[in-house]
Amino acid sequence: MSGREQILGTIRRSLKRDALSGAAREAAEARLRQHPVNIVPARAAGTPDERLRTFEHWATFNHATVARVAAAEVPQAVADYLTSNNLPARAVMAPDPALDRYDWGGRPLLELRRGLPLDADRVAITGALAGIAETGTLVLASGPAHPTSIHLLPETHVAVLREADVVGPMEEVFDRLRARYGEGVMPRTVCTVTGPSRTGDIEQQLELGAHGPRRLHILLVGD
Repeated sequence: MSGREQILGTIRRSLKRDALSGAAREAAEARLRQHPVNIVPARAAGTPDERLRTFEHWATFNHATVARVAAAEVPQAVADYLTSNNLPARAVMAPDPALDRYDWGGRPLLELRRGLPLDADRVAITGALAGIAETGTLVLASGPAHPTSIHLLPETHVAVLREADVVGPMEEVFDRLRARYGEGVMPRTVCTVTGPSRTGDIEQQLELGAHGPRRLHILLVGD
């Protein structure tokens, strides 16, 4: 018996029911195939430009910073952000082929290393699977091109997000995951990141960087 079967068996016993069969099983499987969408808030709808403005608003509301740039401006925008925050001009960058479209060699003073983050790394640069306009959230899927730890360990996270990858509601992200990985398949982790890490548990005072980056800077790249 697999671990999945053990878990489902425990749930069935607690509910005092057997495995679904017949018409009930067919109805459940049909619902899983259809992926029905529930109520979507009005702020998640709108034109692409409206989605971008909504995403920028909620990302900023949740203490991230956002800059809109052209593809050719990405390396310079990263260097400017590091300078303005008195950070070193070096970073660990995700080994994501999608990031190769930007001319990092045009900024020779920007020292980049591809791979896993180390304790000494203060800045990480990654791409993103999607941005959710409804909440200003980044969606990051793990894999060889995006180690999970790369956006968690360094204190500053710079995310490069294409405007075309900003969707309205969260439901559209699952459509993208199914399109990329296949039906019923998921990456090992899918992280949703809304602003920098923070907590208010200590005397109800907001503290940034509690259990992850204390800065999140999002570069919205025009197509």
